[in-house]
Amino acid sequence: MARRMIKKWMPNHEKIRQTRALKVFGSLLHDANLWHLNRRSASGAFAVGLFCAFIPVPFQMLLAAAGAILFRVNLPLSVGLVWISNPITMPPLFYFCYEVGRAVLSAPAHPFNFELSWDWLIYSIETIGPAFLLGCFIMGTLSSLVSYIAIRVMWRVSVVRAWEARQHRNQKRD
Repeated sequence: MARRMIKKWMPNHEKIRQTRALKVFGSLLHDANLWHLNRRSASGAFAVGLFCAFIPVPFQMLLAAAGAILFRVNLPLSVGLVWISNPITMPPLFYFCYEVGRAVLSAPAHPFNFELSWDWLIYSIETIGPAFLLGCFIMGTLSSLVSYIAIRVMWRVSVVRAWEARQHRNQKRD
């Protein structure tokens, strides 16, 4: 069941292979492990994708693809999961990351007044930057670990239930 549910939402691997941004990886995209969907590849893809979703850079998908290739996990799933931090969810997600980092560092709250200037950018990096980046790292690591374990457990439960159902059906026949 878990496999069917994940496969239903996964993009076509041929489309991903032909994406212009991923051409950087060249023949590495031909590794069959990047396209298989099993317990190891799905849980690893969730870990890579969710970790990269919390990295505050504009090229998260490329980082997720590189991570999937490095760890040989499902590429489409890891790249797709990065979109959890999309333009709509990014402000509350990253604000939460900042608050987590601020709580860990016991840093005082700084007022946030957006201004499109270099001075404001430098000031923000100096004041809220450390708490924000630490919060992103903590939340990325935490979501990565939790999703990895959750997918492994859900997949295992699904397989055990399928085995039990098959045994039950076979016992009814006998």
